[in-house]
Amino acid sequence: MHDRSTPHASFIDPDDQLNNTSANPHFQDVLVKGMSRRGLLRGGLGGAMAAVFAPLGAMSLTACGGDDDNTVAPPTGTPPVDPQTSMALTFAAVGKTLADTSTVAAGYTATTIFATGDPMAAGVAAYKNDGTDSGYHQRSGDCHDGMEYFGLSAAGARADNSNDRALLGINHEYITPVVLHVNGPSARPRPATESQIEIDCHGVSIVEIRKGSDGKFAYVPASTFNRRITAETEIQIAGVARGNPLLVTKYSTDGTRTRGTLNNCGTGKTPWGTLVTGEENWSGYYFRPAGDQALRPAKENTSFARYGRNVTATSAANSRYGWETSGTGDQWAHWNIGVSGATAADDYRYEHNAQGYIVEVDPYSATSVIKKRTSLGRFAHESGAFGNPVVGQPIAMYMGCDSQNEYIYKWVSAANWSAADANAADRLATGDKFLDTGTLYAAVFNDDGTGEWRPLALSNPAVAGFAGYAFADAGDVAINTRLAADAVGATKMDRPEWCGVHPTTGEVYFTLTNNSNRRVAPTGTQTRVNASNPRAYTDVRSGTITQNGNVHGHIVRMKEGSAGSAATTFTWDIYLFGAEAGSDATLINLSGLSADNDFSSPDGLVFSKSTGICWIQTDDGAYIDVTNCMLVAGLPGAVGDGTTPTLGYSGGVSVTTRLGKAPTATTLKRFYVGPYDCEVTGLCETPDGTVMFINIQHPGDGTAAADLADPTKYTSQWPSNGGYGAGKRPRSATVMITKNTSGKIGL
Repeated sequence: MHDRSTPHASFIDPDDQLNNTSANPHFQDVLVKGMSRRGLLRGGLGGAMAAVFAPLGAMSLTACGGDDDNTVAPPTGTPPVDPQTSMALTFAAVGKTLADTSTVAAGYTATTIFATGDPMAAGVAAYKNDGTDSGYHQRSGDCHDGMEYFGLSAAGARADNSNDRALLGINHEYITPVVLHVNGPSARPRPATESQIEIDCHGVSIVEIRKGSDGKFAYVPASTFNRRITAETEIQIAGVARGNPLLVTKYSTDGTRTRGTLNNCGTGKTPWGTLVTGEENWSGYYFRPAGDQALRPAKENTSFARYGRNVTATSAANSRYGWETSGTGDQWAHWNIGVSGATAADDYRYEHNAQGYIVEVDPYSATSVIKKRTSLGRFAHESGAFGNPVVGQPIAMYMGCDSQNEYIYKWVSAANWSAADANAADRLATGDKFLDTGTLYAAVFNDDGTGEWRPLALSNPAVAGFAGYAFADAGDVAINTRLAADAVGATKMDRPEWCGVHPTTGEVYFTLTNNSNRRVAPTGTQTRVNASNPRAYTDVRSGTITQNGNVHGHIVRMKEGSAGSAATTFTWDIYLFGAEAGSDATLINLSGLSADNDFSSPDGLVFSKSTGICWIQTDDGAYIDVTNCMLVAGLPGAVGDGTTPTLGYSGGVSVTTRLGKAPTATTLKRFYVGPYDCEVTGLCETPDGTVMFINIQHPGDGTAAADLADPTKYTSQWPSNGGYGAGKRPRSATVMITKNTSGKIGL
């Protein structure tokens, strides 16, 4: 996700940070060692390049390492059967638009049902939306993001197949401060009342929705299921790092609990019926005073450097929102992570180590314990996608780390799945079983279309003997996952964001949103083009704004080896390249996108379990002079169904990649375009596929505090301009999409 709100000049957009300075080879570095680097692509749509296409099986390839049982040969011979050959997208494509509204395909209706500030408990006043509202611990949070659907029976019990009553688990990634306060956020030191609003607007909402007599869903303001989890809710530490010395704080002297969950981005739904939510760009929330480096062991400073520039000691107020300046009490002190006491139990030097995890919530109990699953690693978590469970096999969970040049991860449980696990009475105990004990892996992508999962464990000599950081124990490995992935030589990727698992093929799809550092001839910290990221070009927005690198992003997909979830090898190709339809087809628009389906910066990605449609959502900063962010429907084939194009750059540089079958007018279409200045994100649906829910995040986030008195100057007035709610300030919100003639969405 692209966190656009920057309330302090020293704050750096976390998604644009380059924290990985390891010597790990970039994806496919081996291939480019033999390339000529005399010429550099000069950008534009007509760069000197030739693409030579060959059938996928034309090259002689060998599998990568891993045990013999798991070895996967690269795709050869007859391509796999396309799982979608009998399906077609039947709606008329939506055109690109800059209109400040929800624009959905003809024959469908988009209705706002739950927005920032909406009451979630009995007795809470209606939202005024003028900056005077408070009490967000009982209201919807801000910046709606990832979302999951949990069915309820008429009697209020878990009912996975319910299409009439449910709970939505909704992430609130961050905030748009300018619209939360009367005159926008105050200067530092921040007033406690403002900081409290902002803290409470983070986290997660569990909210009940029901169909009314009109057959439409509406949220239930006073439901006893409703729950707000904020940036100061108590959460238990679970997994391998529970009780680790690096989690000891004044609040939890035994390192077993912490306060709050931050920057919740993507979500996932466990096979046993709980919500998992990822903590993404959490590092910038904390203040570290000048001189703190000298008070820390060298190892700790290495960890700080690897986890973000915003967690470095400085004399400037470098925290994102300045909450540590709001008072002297413990409530505010824990946002300052400087060493101030005799031991870790006397201060909050390790407070930040309790952020950056997958968090598990049982949505069916508003009072249940919440757990941070540390065994799944600490990094900038996006979504968590579970492999299709198979009785007698372990559970696999796939995750991406959203920052430039970060890694793709897989968790494999030690326990094997049984049919009884799906409906176990104690859902969090089932989470203990599958998410606390197992093995975390990082992905290595080879240039020949194969790949390997490498274990992040002290049993791996590469981790135990890593010269860059001496891991003390398994908990230290989990807390410093990025360093462990550096140790095993994981492949640097272009901002891995959401991931999804195809419900039929089981193949795993990752959005790689973009990379402004990608170059043909890199210098400094720039990264070179390679097989997985073969494009480097210049894009000009609004006629004057120049953007370089892999501007529009792409989607990579992976097929596990014969051992399924436990496989240590895989094959890969690229499903789609984001591009503008008019771009050079030999350089940028490699997937042959048309005006009906071109897109930029894929971010959210969710597969419909009802239809198999791959729903792609964008968070774009490159195509926004032409269109607002959007939702695109795709019917993908399978790994190995396409070609192996060789991209020839000027100066003799060439890169061979693996590209999926080109989309057609019936397999890839634009379905929805959001209001102005927004991100389209979060998607779930009813089990029968007839109702879809999506989230619109930060519409109008370009609105200036100086313009709050004049609504005509807001960059967006959505959703009030569509008839939802009081006031005209823009609000993040959940949107329900239905088909006017009934039937499954998209088909």
